[in-house]
Amino acid sequence: MNINFLGIGFDSPNAEVIAQFWAQVLGRKFTEGASADFAAVAADDLALAGPLLMFHKVPEGKTAKNRLHLDLSTSDFESESARIVALGASKLRDIKADDGQIHWTTFADPDGNEFDLVNRRD
Repeated sequence: MNINFLGIGFDSPNAEVIAQFWAQVLGRKFTEGASADFAAVAADDLALAGPLLMFHKVPEGKTAKNRLHLDLSTSDFESESARIVALGASKLRDIKADDGQIHWTTFADPDGNEFDLVNRRD
């Protein structure tokens, strides 16, 4: 077999704008040549920072719940949650286990794509 995992693609009405949001959330930079039609956000070290994210312009908006979403984790949950909202995300719901060991928040990015921020207990 000769297939490699390249990255994750997102449909968006403006690829450059949503790529900028994700670059800020993840502390990454755009790849060169970003435009409203196509933009990418690469990781410096794929083993530590995850896959290439690619954003493609489409004419239609999001109409249903994601079938796939990103799960992010942090040990600075409250601060990172506030930072993500300040960047333009919307908080959708909070999930906490009764024993307090599991806690995550589901957000939507500016295009409405859901993603989770998980409270990592180091």
